[in-house]
Amino acid sequence: MKMSHRFAGSATALVFVITLGHVAADEYLNGIEWKEPAIVTPGENGGPPSDAVVLFDGKDLSEWDGAENWKIEDGAMIAGKGNIKTKQAFGDCQLHIEWSAPVPATGSGQGRGNSGVFLMDTYELQVLDSYENSTYFDGQAGAIYKQTPPQVNAMRPPGEWNVYDIIWTAPRFNEDGSLKSPAYITALHNGVLIQNHFELKGDTPFDRPPKYSRHADRLPIRLQDHGNPTRFRNIWIREIGADEGKQVRDPFLRDGKGNEKPIE
Repeated sequence: MKMSHRFAGSATALVFVITLGHVAADEYLNGIEWKEPAIVTPGENGGPPSDAVVLFDGKDLSEWDGAENWKIEDGAMIAGKGNIKTKQAFGDCQLHIEWSAPVPATGSGQGRGNSGVFLMDTYELQVLDSYENSTYFDGQAGAIYKQTPPQVNAMRPPGEWNVYDIIWTAPRFNEDGSLKSPAYITALHNGVLIQNHFELKGDTPFDRPPKYSRHADRLPIRLQDHGNPTRFRNIWIREIGADEGKQVRDPFLRDGKGNEKPIE
C-alpha cells in the first residue's frame, strides 16, 4: 500500500510538472498575416456547398454548350450525339459529378457505358461501365486515360449511381510555351480514393503518347459522347486557390509573459 501511495504521489507530481512545462513553453509564430478563411455552408447528401457553381441540377442544360441532342429524364441528363462543354471556364477546381451506366448493360470492353470527364477540355478521367467488364486497365472507370489505372475498381452495377469527387490542379506554362508545372489530380470514386495526387504526363489521346501543349489558364469541362446513353446528375464545381497570407515579419518565439525572441 505504501508503494501504491508513493507511486500515485509521483504520478501527480509528474502531471503537475508537465502541465507547468506546457504553460511555460515558448510559442512559435510564423510572422504571416493570414486572410480569414471564407465561411462555406456544406451541401447535404452530396449537394453543392454554398460557394459552388451548379452545372446541372436536373432541370435544364443552360450551363452547357452543344447539348441540343442531349436530353433530360427523371432529373438526369442523358448523353446524346456530340460532346458538351460548360459555358464557363475553370482552372484549379473541385468537381463533383454523378453518373450511371446504361441498363440493360450491352456491349463489352470499351463499348459498354463509355463516356469521359475532360478537365480543361483536354485531360480525361474515364467514365466506363467497369462492373464485371474487363478492358485495358488504364482505360477502365477512374483511369487517367492511357496514363494510369485507378488504384481500385469501386464501380457500382449498371443503373446505380456512381460518384466522382475530383480535386484538380491545372498545369502552368512559361511565356515561351514550355511546361512550368504539370497537372495533378486526386479523385474518389464512390468515396474510395482512386487517384492520389497523380502527376499527368500531358493530354490523354488514344493514338499517340501524351504531351503538354500550352493553353489558357481556364478552360471548359467537357463530357464525352461515345455512343452510349450514359446518365449524369448533380454536377457542381468549386474554384480553389492557395491560402492567402503576407509575411509581415520574420518568424519568432513568444513566452508565456509575452516576451518575444528571434528564431536562432
